[in-house]
Amino acid sequence: MGEQAVRDAAVRAGEAAVELAVASRAAKDAALSAMADALVSRRAEIIAANETDVRGARAAGTGAAMLDRLSLDADRIDGMAAGLRQVAGLPDPVGEVVRGSTLPNGLELRQVRVPFGVVGIIYEGRPNVTADAAGLTLKSGNAVLLRGSSSARHSNAAIVAVLRDALTSVGLPADAIGLLPGESRDEVTHLMHARGLVDVLIPRGGAELIRHVVEGSTVPVIETGVGNCHIYVDASADVAMARDIVLNAKTQRPSVCNAAETLLVHAAAADAVLPVLLPALDAAGVTVHGDETVAAQGKALDIAVTPATEEDWGGEYLSLDLAVAVVPSLGAALAHIRRWSTGHSEAIVTGSQAAARTFTARVDAAAVLVNASTRFTDGSEFGFGAEIGISTQKLHARGPMGLPELTSTKYVVTGDGHVRG
Repeated sequence: MGEQAVRDAAVRAGEAAVELAVASRAAKDAALSAMADALVSRRAEIIAANETDVRGARAAGTGAAMLDRLSLDADRIDGMAAGLRQVAGLPDPVGEVVRGSTLPNGLELRQVRVPFGVVGIIYEGRPNVTADAAGLTLKSGNAVLLRGSSSARHSNAAIVAVLRDALTSVGLPADAIGLLPGESRDEVTHLMHARGLVDVLIPRGGAELIRHVVEGSTVPVIETGVGNCHIYVDASADVAMARDIVLNAKTQRPSVCNAAETLLVHAAAADAVLPVLLPALDAAGVTVHGDETVAAQGKALDIAVTPATEEDWGGEYLSLDLAVAVVPSLGAALAHIRRWSTGHSEAIVTGSQAAARTFTARVDAAAVLVNASTRFTDGSEFGFGAEIGISTQKLHARGPMGLPELTSTKYVVTGDGHVRG
């Protein structure tokens, strides 16, 4: 797809965005419901397309984590439809008054939420993102240009065809949802350079993709980030609670960005925690990459521990691997997190309110969790509906991005013949 074709698609999206910006909530919610129904009624063709992608990925030697992200089944498609219905039930952010007042000169001032216009989303694997992104951008009054990876091109094409048909069935423009074929990297470059036609880009994927978009785009970018998420087990932690949280955060779905990648254990708790956690992790199939103290404990328990390297502390495994270290203090845990964190999600397990307050105040991340799994950092779990991504930047949006984060604002100033003196 050449540059002009990408720009033409952006123009069509812009024309659709003009209509969406003034569409009523009822019209948008009807479209979301139609989209959800269509996904369910046509899921057989979506699954067939997905099977083509999965076969190709297996043949290419794709790893288990990426295959999991790529794969769709009836339950996952039903989940996509449920996400759209959940978004339909959420308040419409467009037109919300963020603040307002009457100025001393009598002018009425209101700051109201408005759509961005055309949102470009570049993402890897995970064809469920196609429906999530389409639903959230539609509800927030935006048109979307989707560019998924080549590995999911058949799945994405099938999903977008279903969603576009649903839009036209309720009288909204099909070009509110556009897909750029995932066949050439040139399309990504053209989208990144469509300044003036695309209002904002949101990359979702690995560190290399995100860095490429952030550094090379002339279109404004909202940066989503990788998740080197830590769990710190404090000296006062309940051992059973720590076990349950760590196992959930690591094993419930290891291929996603809010899965835990590093476990830090206070030295005062290590003798109680490690003999419980290491066998539990081993039974769950987790490979532990541990420091010397953890390795010694593993040897005593006859559990294999892989010696940890510097790369283990900074990496995002996205697999059943976990880096584990024993630290002498809460301060040492905070220093470790400060050095290696990607700013996504960090958790503490503790029975001390003072430790919890210190941790939440000093950890710099989009989400900080106390006595809860990092897997809760998710738009759906937070009640936002299907998220557009988890932003790890600090401007405009941070954390799971729901509907308000897909809007900008404008000031509406109303006078009665006012002129400035």
